[in-house]
Amino acid sequence: MNRYFHDRIQSFRFAFRGLRTLFRETPNARIELVMALLAVALGFWLHISTTEWLAICIVIGMVLALEAINTAIEMLSDFASHKQKHPTIKKVKDVAAAGVLIAAIAALAVGILVFLPKLVGLL
Repeated sequence: MNRYFHDRIQSFRFAFRGLRTLFRETPNARIELVMALLAVALGFWLHISTTEWLAICIVIGMVLALEAINTAIEMLSDFASHKQKHPTIKKVKDVAAAGVLIAAIAALAVGILVFLPKLVGLL
């Protein structure tokens, strides 16, 4: 049983190490984190509803999770191809990046739907 808990704690350490790597080595992840923090600050300032918080939290999590997966795919692809150009590797990396783009567009749409009416109401 002791080994079980040790392994679970170790898995969290690995995950937090991955977060550190993501934000240190991926400029887009840092930009997305800043945007997420701005959205959270704006949410507090505008007193958004619980449902709106749910939408904001889901899209923030979706964008950051997909950025982490995209980064992992890029790192693994670069390693496997020895950073040599290969048409299939390029397609894999492009499609993974498209996943992040789709999530970011969805997050933008949610942000507009949640924040724009409240910001217009302040004018």
